[in-house]
Amino acid sequence: MNARSTSTRPGLRALEALNFFMADVQAGIGPFLGVFLQAKGWGAGSIGSVMTIGGLAGMVVTGPAGALIDASRNKRALVVIASIFTLLASALLWVSPSFAMVATSQIATAIAGAALGPALAGITLGMVRQAGFDRQFGRNQVANHAGNVIGAALSGVLGWKFGFAAVFVLAVVFGVLSIVSVLLIPKQAIDDRAARGLESDDDGKDEKTSAFRVLFTCRPLLILAGALALFHLGNAAMLPLYGLAVVAAHQGNPALFTATTIVVAQLVMVGASLVAMRLLRTRGHWWVILLTFLALPLRGLIAAFVIKQWGVWPVQALDGVGAGLQSVAVPALVARLLKGTGHVNVGQGAVMTVQGLGASLSPALGGMIAQALGYRTAFLMLGSIALGSLVLWLGFANQLKPACGSASDARAESPMA
Repeated sequence: MNARSTSTRPGLRALEALNFFMADVQAGIGPFLGVFLQAKGWGAGSIGSVMTIGGLAGMVVTGPAGALIDASRNKRALVVIASIFTLLASALLWVSPSFAMVATSQIATAIAGAALGPALAGITLGMVRQAGFDRQFGRNQVANHAGNVIGAALSGVLGWKFGFAAVFVLAVVFGVLSIVSVLLIPKQAIDDRAARGLESDDDGKDEKTSAFRVLFTCRPLLILAGALALFHLGNAAMLPLYGLAVVAAHQGNPALFTATTIVVAQLVMVGASLVAMRLLRTRGHWWVILLTFLALPLRGLIAAFVIKQWGVWPVQALDGVGAGLQSVAVPALVARLLKGTGHVNVGQGAVMTVQGLGASLSPALGGMIAQALGYRTAFLMLGSIALGSLVLWLGFANQLKPACGSASDARAESPMA
């Protein structure tokens, strides 16, 4: 199926709309959770711990979720179910902000999110195949980050004027629009074989394969996952901790400031996603991912010494560079490494599982450090942890670069070449 054929264009526009609205659904109330719980009297350590509980739950189910996406012949239904699950989980927070209820909500949100990531990647691959994946997934991420900008801006303004209840209502609206968007994608536009990474002449092996088997039988994939785990161990706690640090220093309104942190990062991510599509063709996957690992240590250093309202601009701009490039380059590289295996989405899930381990531990680690030693020390330590990503990526460069492909390979595979 040609990504640019007339028959698929309406479906691709619906896919991009889905990514736009899904931005406000995937993480529930997302970064607003920290300041919401802080307003209810929670401490930094407790907030970090409950976020970690959800992260660990997501990590456990991400691999099986990828296998489910590979096996499913109705990926649209899985997106609808996961969206509803997320909305119900957010409602639990509003019903009662007790530890048990918040933990349950975070677990439910994480489980739903574990399915949404591979599902969106699988639907994209099934619609445009490998040749069009890098470009179309980049367009999806531009739409996703733009949706985050709009959602965060509206959440900040509405939360400032009407309180946190407005943030929950907005999440419901985006959730309904996400469901409408996915149903507008024609079922026949999704090639289930291509969605698994199989080409028309592949034999289509249907044996069940675990995420860990896929991960450990592909060395470059294992190195990628390890580097991302270290990156997210340092990165995941940065945004909620920075929001807490600035609010604790009485530098801004909680809802409005948190919205600003998201808007700044996501605006940069829109540009970074566009740049990533070009860099993948001109420099290749290895160089693009290297750039993401360079941004985080600098981000931690700035966050430690600029706990001011204006500090959100450099701190979150660097987050936008790293996360924006990764959001395009990582799924594209996984699809490349597992092309022809029939287990692309299991691989996506495996990588998400390992990086999820780092991300789930990060809030608890950052929260405990901040509570015991202060926010400045927490930012410095989190930034230092991320240096491990650079060590892995540079240390195994000789093995990774051939697997990642050269710039000329990327240009040859691109439908725009």
